[in-house]
Amino acid sequence: MMRRTWTAVGLALVVGATAGAVQAQSLTNENLLVGMPQGFKLGFKDSKNGMNMQEFIPVGETVQNWTEMVTVQVFLSRKDLQPVPFLGAMQQQWAGACKGSTATPLATGKVNGYDAASVLLRCPLVASTGRPETTMLTAIKGNDSFYVVQRAVRSVPTPERLETMKKYIASVSVCDSRLPSRACPTVK
Repeated sequence: MMRRTWTAVGLALVVGATAGAVQAQSLTNENLLVGMPQGFKLGFKDSKNGMNMQEFIPVGETVQNWTEMVTVQVFLSRKDLQPVPFLGAMQQQWAGACKGSTATPLATGKVNGYDAASVLLRCPLVASTGRPETTMLTAIKGNDSFYVVQRAVRSVPTPERLETMKKYIASVSVCDSRLPSRACPTVK
């Protein structure tokens, strides 16, 4: 079961992780909705040059030595970024950094009415780790900011793990309390 973490333009609010009574809260303005997988912890957090980033890793691992990682990036007020060109540039960087890498064709569509794109990248051998790496990314163009969520494994994933990655990426969304058609959930 996935514990929900609501990242509201870089502010992480972990829901269900605290003991005792929790009052319901309403998210305001535009928010990235992304779940932190059960058994994960925050491993790294930074904010600079208009970009907030968080990396989540399994408990007991580090951001230097991980088997699985979720990376969340929020590019504040970046209305110029578009999902397809952004992920296309990521594909090119990935191909340049990993000999023999492969990418699925970009999937495009809408997430809660926002333009979005996703891609699956595979590297047979990362030189710095000596291990394969597979990552799935989604990029969503909000009205206020641009959002990128990535789930990576340092392995060749089994079909079951790959399906878990796909479901995770498909669960990422953006909401906006100012737009009834894109309303945000109440957080308990």
